[in-house]
Amino acid sequence: VESADDDFAKAGANQYTFHIEATQDAHALCKRIAAAGMKVGVSIKPGTPVSAVADLVTGGLVDTVLVMSVEPGFGGQAFMPSVLPKIRELRQLSAAVHIEVDGGIAPDNADQVAEAGANVLVAGSSIFGAKDPKAVIAALRASLERFNTN
Repeated sequence: VESADDDFAKAGANQYTFHIEATQDAHALCKRIAAAGMKVGVSIKPGTPVSAVADLVTGGLVDTVLVMSVEPGFGGQAFMPSVLPKIRELRQLSAAVHIEVDGGIAPDNADQVAEAGANVLVAGSSIFGAKDPKAVIAALRASLERFNTN
């Protein structure tokens, strides 16, 4: 993680998101990613507290916080509602940061996630496994619009 950002910048990436659990010096990595001209994202796993990234958020070092709502590794896992308080806490820390949520996102939980403060939803299985993917995408977008998140 500490050196891969240079390769991504050279390849033309416009954002680099890293897991807070996989870095030794998050502040330095954030600064290096920004200096390379990319937006900065940091991800937290379900068991990682918001306090692990709070100083990055309040210090304006990240553009996005990705909240994993499943354990990373494979698709099709069920959404973990225990992450909803984390989303609320992050939104309290910053109205400007993008809060992205990935893992088990579907129309049946998108309202809860958006209401908690998320403004970016990552959905895989619920879209690609649907009979009508366009309807699923429309429902997810409607949840974000309904709660007027940024």
